[in-house]
Amino acid sequence: MSRTPFIAGNWKMFKTMAETKEFAEAFKKQERTSAVKTAFCVPFTDLMTAKEAFAGTDIGVGAQNVHFEDEGAFTGEVSLPMLKEIGVDYCVIGHSERRQYFNETDETCNLKLKKLLQESDITPILCVGENLEEREAGKAEDVVSSEIKADFAGIPEDLAEKVVIAYEPIWAIGTGKTAGPEQAEEMCGFIRRTFASLYSSAAADKLIIQYGGSMKPENAAALLAEADIDGGLVGGASLQPDKFAAILNAVK
Repeated sequence: MSRTPFIAGNWKMFKTMAETKEFAEAFKKQERTSAVKTAFCVPFTDLMTAKEAFAGTDIGVGAQNVHFEDEGAFTGEVSLPMLKEIGVDYCVIGHSERRQYFNETDETCNLKLKKLLQESDITPILCVGENLEEREAGKAEDVVSSEIKADFAGIPEDLAEKVVIAYEPIWAIGTGKTAGPEQAEEMCGFIRRTFASLYSSAAADKLIIQYGGSMKPENAAALLAEADIDGGLVGGASLQPDKFAAILNAVK
């Protein structure tokens, strides 16, 4: 089945509003393929600026997190109604840094997925992946399978197939290391088979799976040529207009 490639930039905690506007103007001047779905997941403070800067283009804007309650005593959090009012297109759920530093669990990921899927048209980008210790112990598939099963618990197929899954080999994020194309394809294929076992082969065929471990212009073409890698969740390289455009243009 043909799946439209989807490459999203994850800016993490980078760029002020002024820098966001400057980036958007520079990126819109880049030559890039129209065959790739594109988005930037930016800090909360940059969401309005990014929406305004990319208005009238095919570029989506995503948040990096959301709370599963509409309102309450949750200092520092942002709710779904807040994101809907801005007009956000995507939302990252369960990024490894959220899991590692901010106690994100599969239970909270599950609640956030349900919130987004049941109450909005915002597309979740769910992150799963193993750390170096787990990979070296031969537990990578067990870890990823466990995350997927827990994160999708109680979510019906018609909603589940709207989710984008980003495979993050945690040992390759921000380290300069990258899972080789064969390693990345092996895990992305495993993710598709796991999803099929939970739902159906038809749903798995539609599933967009991104690679999220230090994708850059130098390795993008090889990674994106693999059958089960449908795009990327790009960190550092998404902060520079020319580098991110080069990754988009690596899609065959």
